Amino acid sequence: MSSLKIACATVNQTPLDWTGNLRNIINAIENAQKPKVDLLCFPELAITGYGSEDLYLSYWYPQKALKQLEKLIPFCKGITVAVGLPVRIQEKVYNCMAIIENAELKAFVAKQFMAIDGVHYEFRWFTPWNANEVINFDFFGQPIPLGDIVFSKNSVSYGFEICEDAWRGDLRPGYRLKERNIDVIFNPSASHFAMGKSSQREDLVRNSSTLLNATYFYINLLGNETGKMIFDGEILVAKNGELLLKNEILSFADFQVRTFDYDKNRGRYPVIQSQHIKNEEFVKAASLGLFDYMRKSRSQGFVLSLSGGADSSSIAILVAEMVRRGIKELGVTPFLKKLGLVYIPQTEHPEKEILREIFTTAYQASDNSSYATFQSAKSLAESIGAKFYNWEISDEVKSYTEKIEKALGRKLTWEKDDLALQNIQARSRSPIIWMLANIQSALLLTTSNRSEGDVGYTTMDGDTSGSISPIASVDKNFILQWLKWAEIELGYNGLKNVNALQPTAELRPNENHQTDEQDLMPYSVIVEIEKLAIRDRRSPLDIYYILKEELGIDSDILKNYIKKFFRLWARNQWKRERLAPAFHLDEFSVDPKSWCRFPILSGGFEEELKSLEGE
Repeated sequence: MSSLKIACATVNQTPLDWTGNLRNIINAIENAQKPKVDLLCFPELAITGYGSEDLYLSYWYPQKALKQLEKLIPFCKGITVAVGLPVRIQEKVYNCMAIIENAELKAFVAKQFMAIDGVHYEFRWFTPWNANEVINFDFFGQPIPLGDIVFSKNSVSYGFEICEDAWRGDLRPGYRLKERNIDVIFNPSASHFAMGKSSQREDLVRNSSTLLNATYFYINLLGNETGKMIFDGEILVAKNGELLLKNEILSFADFQVRTFDYDKNRGRYPVIQSQHIKNEEFVKAASLGLFDYMRKSRSQGFVLSLSGGADSSSIAILVAEMVRRGIKELGVTPFLKKLGLVYIPQTEHPEKEILREIFTTAYQASDNSSYATFQSAKSLAESIGAKFYNWEISDEVKSYTEKIEKALGRKLTWEKDDLALQNIQARSRSPIIWMLANIQSALLLTTSNRSEGDVGYTTMDGDTSGSISPIASVDKNFILQWLKWAEIELGYNGLKNVNALQPTAELRPNENHQTDEQDLMPYSVIVEIEKLAIRDRRSPLDIYYILKEELGIDSDILKNYIKKFFRLWARNQWKRERLAPAFHLDEFSVDPKSWCRFPILSGGFEEELKSLEGE
């Protein structure tokens, strides 16, 4: 025999949910056993969940993972199962795949390279395994091989590259697997979602199948495990440089199993084509992220301060899409059950009915708010079915202002106290919207985007208040174009008023005609500067030379934009340190806890910015 029915299973796991995690794995195994799958592979660290952070450093946590593995083994009768978990050997912890064959533990394969870029911090927890090294590990009194090991079943040889292993170019373990003439290579991964990353993975899998002369299987974790990173649950298979299998990513299900009939002697398989739409990837990931965040935090819904502008409106649409997509995939009853809700819809339009139960919005008007933004917020909330309130905050602003004026012995004026008078409006909105969220046991959604995070264009303890910030890792330019796409492609007619408005904080008097881009610079310019400054870590002078050629902006104006960006960036690191947890959705972010670290106190790039003067 030289054929195998191979399956890959993605699972939505949660650290410390031992019962739920084990149940998902067992259910996936039983699903694979029905069509008599020979070999089933799960992602890395599937038993614990990838995002266990410093729990890996404890002695008890890896030990409990081994006990979960021991519980799992009896469920693997008549099938070979590969499943990921941490394994501690004395002072060191290794990221391993356990191989179980017909209810008997055969071996552990250890990861050889650690991810340390961007959101990854694996060297803090794990030790890389040495190539070609194998030891015996004491598994509750039974010696089990652990290390760099390959396997065979039905005359089909197979081995593993665990996530980061495959991204190490000429150093990757796959080349040694090729030297051993391995037929099938599995890549069990915990690779965070980012827009455009699925296309990169397809290239990796296709190229790997050619370079390593093997059929290459990729299996990723699924869902929002711990709040920030979202895993898309991607399953891919390639041979001879051609993509043969790809699942529907970002599923609301607890697990997915996809099967592939492998024949060592078969020359060609049907080739599939994939499609990558960035706007669609964004809404799928964010809506799944919201769904998992709500259910795993055991919250009863969401509350949003809906200003009628782009940021809060985009989040309102993401919540609506969470409900629409979740119901479409799971059905009404399973969707509600997963959220822990006992509500029973009474109408023929369950989406809007459910949305009204779990989503509350409020327009909080100050003296500087316009009727246009009120109408924008109201019409959008009503169009999607969200509960909508509106109230004035003028009395609160007046009360705070009068107290300070009395203390200082003078009147506050826009000429002298502009920033303070703007900020007190945003801060006055926070306590009451928090109160509403507390009453409803709901999550308060924060509306900051990445462009605002770059330059601190946000009021601390005001519009930064919240439990989760869904769009904080995407730039404002993307949000603006996505809203226009969502109006047309997703059919949200309630966005018509939103898309007609120019972005504004509406914190200065109306006659001031305040807009965000007048306060800062064009959002399109912020995007280009931040890519070079934050993603590529370029100096101010480098950025000037690059953008002078690319943007065609007057030299003095461009210099001023660059100076303003870097000064605001350096001045506002303390704000980024205090922003609400944010979904990681784009190729980079400004989150200092997961992607971009910067000193709170610094010289503010003054010498670097002076270098622009001579140019």
